[in-house]
Parts: sequence; structure tokens; C-alpha cells
Amino acid sequence: MNAASKGRIVKIAGPLIIADGMRDANMFDMVRVSDRRLIGEIIEMHGSRASIQVYEETSGLGTGEPVESVGEPMSVELGPGLIGSIFDGIQRPLDDIKKIAGNNLQKGIEVPSLKRDKKWSFKPTVKVGDSVIGGDIIGTVDETDIVLHKIMTPNGLSGRVKSIEEGEFTVDQTVCVIADGKGNEHELRLMQKWPVRKGRPYAKKLSPDMPLITGQRVVDCLFPIAKGGVAAIPGPFGSGKTVTQHQLAKWAEADIIVYIGCGERGNEMTDVLNEFPELIDPHTGKSLMERTVLIANTSDMPVAAREASVYTGITIAEYFRDMGYSVALMADSTSRWAEALREMSGRLEEMPGDEGYPAYLGSRLAQFYERAGRVLANGSDGREGALSVIGAVSPPGGDISEPVSQATLRIVKVFWGLDASLAYQRHFPAINWLTSYSLYADSLSDWYKENVAEDWPDMRARFIAILHEEAELMEIVKLIGMDSLSASDRIKMETARSIREDFLHQLAFHEVDTYSSMKKQLYMMRLILQLHDESDDAASKGADVDSLSQLEVREKIGRFKYTPEERIDEEYEKASREISAEIDKLLDSRKEEV
Repeated sequence: MNAASKGRIVKIAGPLIIADGMRDANMFDMVRVSDRRLIGEIIEMHGSRASIQVYEETSGLGTGEPVESVGEPMSVELGPGLIGSIFDGIQRPLDDIKKIAGNNLQKGIEVPSLKRDKKWSFKPTVKVGDSVIGGDIIGTVDETDIVLHKIMTPNGLSGRVKSIEEGEFTVDQTVCVIADGKGNEHELRLMQKWPVRKGRPYAKKLSPDMPLITGQRVVDCLFPIAKGGVAAIPGPFGSGKTVTQHQLAKWAEADIIVYIGCGERGNEMTDVLNEFPELIDPHTGKSLMERTVLIANTSDMPVAAREASVYTGITIAEYFRDMGYSVALMADSTSRWAEALREMSGRLEEMPGDEGYPAYLGSRLAQFYERAGRVLANGSDGREGALSVIGAVSPPGGDISEPVSQATLRIVKVFWGLDASLAYQRHFPAINWLTSYSLYADSLSDWYKENVAEDWPDMRARFIAILHEEAELMEIVKLIGMDSLSASDRIKMETARSIREDFLHQLAFHEVDTYSSMKKQLYMMRLILQLHDESDDAASKGADVDSLSQLEVREKIGRFKYTPEERIDEEYEKASREISAEIDKLLDSRKEEV
């Protein structure tokens, strides 16, 4: 360590400290502050003075105390032991800290991110003499029953395997030695480090033409997100952002879930911690925690660490993406992260932008979201991985014209706008179908045609059209009443009500309705549109619209979403026959009256 990379505190302003004598330190270097060794990061340099954001509580610090640069950027440890763990914003394991310090975080506590005493069973997939390049898999570890952890050659390293061993190893023991082209030997361990602010490289980015199936009907049908896509969920307090993100974390067809609780209330993270271990993953039959990494930096934890937490989370997510997994990252919420940026910007006395946020807010958000994507990972086997990012936004008062929401909307391709009025009506998920959109819908239509049904994109377009027409017709109804509408428009209103109440309304806490397979969604769409078309036809033949709106089969269609998966084929056929039978019966009675 250079003596010049040690300095002294000259100013303290909340989580920001300024240290002199740091000329040889670099931007984004990690530092240890005072004898208590608080963790910080250099965010600005002026000559020998460094501005440092400290990721721990700074009360009690004084000027003149020492500051020491670690000599490397803030990095995360990547290796076996990540899955099922809960870390704080700078990747300190909270369960290990609790064993040492109890329920309250202590200043300067040092605990390795990955357990150093736990042994993992390593199985090599290459042998001595094999050539490897950066990203190649040299072996595997069974991290959980459902996640096979692939140990990869570090990026930028290539050469021949000089030695490799099978057996039980801790994360910091050497398992393989690689000799590069110059004859230098490199020891590989189960663990590697990566700086959080630098995106992990990949061979090629692929087009977003596969959907991330979530089991949530309003998402999968109306506003789908692609694998490797980016989405935002803005909404006011109480509109269901957190529950919606929990639902996506539970049921999305992703191999790995990374959930970042960034600046939100502690009880929300408690819900996650209590629920996830008990939830059974429908894809594997195992506990959901066996494929989940949690980053908890709640509102009562140091504000500066919120800024680091999203980078910690996305770096871990990229690591699993590089193994060839589909990863879904939930950030709840980016507004709290932006508030941390605003606080640090104010402390640095930078020129404020809109509502006090720094002028670089948009570029920082873009840097975060652009790390998502479906990619061909580095390595010679051409494996494909995907990282989908879903960020919640908490605009004050639900006003999405504020800077964080607007900067986010300029970046993301999917907007799930949560509506307080829908939430007050107990319509959940409270995603407003009139204001939300998905720019992936067209590129995903071929996948839906091939894998679900040829007519899926057409049915989706009809659903959206009917809902928008209902909004227009409601204006007329408010003015001059329902009786002023034509028979066709009244049937359209009934169909829209069925789409809203039977299809889009979904109970997160119902054991069957919490997740809808694509097949069930398809059947529901077909039944609703079959009833609409046959009712429309019957009305044109003189059938009474009020009688059509009171058919018994309407109740059956409404209850279809609670049908267990094993019975949906039988119930669908039955309901389809009943629609035709009841309408035929109505038409026959009409003929008799005439």
C-alpha cells in the first residue's frame, strides 16, 4: 500500500466525507474510513482531495481521522453461496452479521460475503491439457437442488489447463491452474471478484423475441415483457407495486431471481423473507429461496448504500446470466435509489436539475437498465443467457410527470402503470389497461403464434380494442344512459366488463388463481370472445340484449380462472358447448314469441 494512498478526513457532511492526501488513489476506489474501518467509495477527485461516500453511519467521526484506499474498485464476490443468501447493499451477509452482532448493524463490521469455512463439491468439466478461453466452464458445483453453479474461467484469461482437481473445496482454495500463452500460471478458485460499476462482457446481444412468461394475465396477454427486457412499474402508495413485484418474482419463468429492496420499508423485505422460503416453485417443486438472491437495503439503513445496492444486485444477476441462466431482477424501488443520488449530489454542491435531482439522473438510470438483455455469453460453447430488469418507481403522490418516472419511461420498453383508483376498487393487479403499453408485443407475436396459438396476437388486439372502446362508450353512458347505446355497443360493454372482472382481475393470494398458465389464458380469451361473437350475432337476429347479458354461462366463464390446471381442457369444452346451447335456446324462444 502506497503511503500516498492514505489520507486524513478534513470535512464531514452526513454520508459524504472529504479526505486530503489521496493523490495516488483512483476514482471509485474502495476506502476504509477511520480506525473503525467504515466502508466507503471515492466518487470525486480534486487534486489530492477525494470526496468519499460512506456506506455506513458516519456519526461520531471527526476530522483528522485516517482514510486508507484499498487499491481496488468496489467489487462483489461471485461464487457458490450466493443463492438463498440475504445481503445488504454492499454485499455483507446479514445472517452472518446477526450471529456476530445481533439484530443491529454495527459500524465497521467485517464479514466475508461468501462463507470461507463451507466446503463445496467441485466436479471438473475440463481436463489437463485442454485449451480454455474467458467464460469457459471449467467445472460445476451443486449449489442448491435446482441451481447448478458453473465455475467459469475469468474474462480476459485464456490458456491451457495445467492442473485441475475434483473434491471438496472452500471458495478461496485453488481448484485449477491455467498457463497462459506467455507461460504465466493463473490459479483459479471457486470464487471470483468483479467491480460492480462495470458491466460484465458478453459475446453478442440477441434480439428480444421470446417472452418472459409470468403467469399474470394482464402482463402475459396485454403487456408482455421479453426475456432480457426492461420494464417499469410506477404507481402511488398502496397501488400494489410490491405485491406485483413479489408475484413476478414468484412465478416468472426465470431460473434465478435477484430481488433488491432498495430504500423501501423493512416490513416489505420481512414479507419476502417470510414468504419465499415457504413458497413452492411451480417449475421445480422446491422452495423458491433455492433460486433467489436477496439484497436488502431498507429505508432505515445508510442512505448512500442504496446507490450501491442496485449495482451489487445487477452484477450478481449478470454473473448467473453468463452461466446461461435466465435471470429476473426486481428493483424496489428506483425512486429511493434516485433520492440517494440526489442527497449525495446536494452534499457535493453540484448544480441541481429538475426537483433537485442531479443532471446526470437520466444517464445513471440508462447505465443501469442497459445492462439487461438476452446475450450469447463469453466462452466457446455459445450458451445463451438473459437478464430481465423490472424496476418499481414510487412517484410522490402518484404523479408520473416527476423526473425519475419520466427518465425511466424514456429508457424502458414496458410500462405497467398502476392506478390508485383501480386499487381502491379492489381490482388487482391495478395495472391500468388504458395507459400501460409494451413495445415488445410485435416482436413477440411470432413466438406466441408458434408456441401458444396462431390467433393469439389477433385476440390480444381485440381485447385491447374492446377495452378502449368501452372507455369511449362510458363517456356517452354518463351523459345519456345505457339505453341510448345500440345492441352491438351494449354487448361490447358486457364483454369489456367480462375482460376486466374475469380476465384481468387476478387474486395473488388464491392458491389456483395466483398463477395462470398460457393454456388457461388462451382458453379464457377464447371463451370471452366466443360469447361476444355469438351474442353479437344473436342480437342482430333479434335476441334481447338484457337476456344475453344474464346467460348462466357468463358465471361459468367468470369462475373458469379458479379451475385447477388438470381440469381446464374438460371445463373449456363444456363451457364452449354451453355458450352455443344457451344462445340457441334464447333464439328459439325468440322465434316462438314472434
